[in-house]
Amino acid sequence: MLQKKSDETKNWTEKVTDACQEEIGRQNIRPVSEKKWDISNHAFYQAYHFAMRYKEFKDILKYKTNTVGSPKFGNTTGSGVTKSATEELAIKRAWAKKNCKMIEESAKQADQQLYKYIIKAVTEEGITYKYLKTVMNIPAGRNYFYEKRRKFYYILSKKLDD
Repeated sequence: MLQKKSDETKNWTEKVTDACQEEIGRQNIRPVSEKKWDISNHAFYQAYHFAMRYKEFKDILKYKTNTVGSPKFGNTTGSGVTKSATEELAIKRAWAKKNCKMIEESAKQADQQLYKYIIKAVTEEGITYKYLKTVMNIPAGRNYFYEKRRKFYYILSKKLDD
């Protein structure tokens, strides 16, 4: 009975991992080595998907600048005070700015000279080393770049855990 439950859990975990790998498969993104980097597959995928939201965070900062409209009723803080649209926007923009900064700082910590290439590769789907080399003229070899990208996911994962 216990063995069957363990097998079911394993199968579910494998299915989730396979689904994530299938979604990411176009880029050939694989989780970093848990032994080398000390992060689980799930922590890696959390960092991967968080980095993919970078454009979403940037769009909030770029386009969410106006609070035109009437105040919302019924949206109160813990003290019963209604939040204004300006307050809500300020909170959302601060959250987006913090997230962008976390991604950018993680890329810089992974490699100060390659951080722009790392940002490009980890925040947009389909960006391969071949693209970075031919279009952006990345000044690093394939293995070195992929090692720094793995380091980025490790750093970001640790920041997300804090």
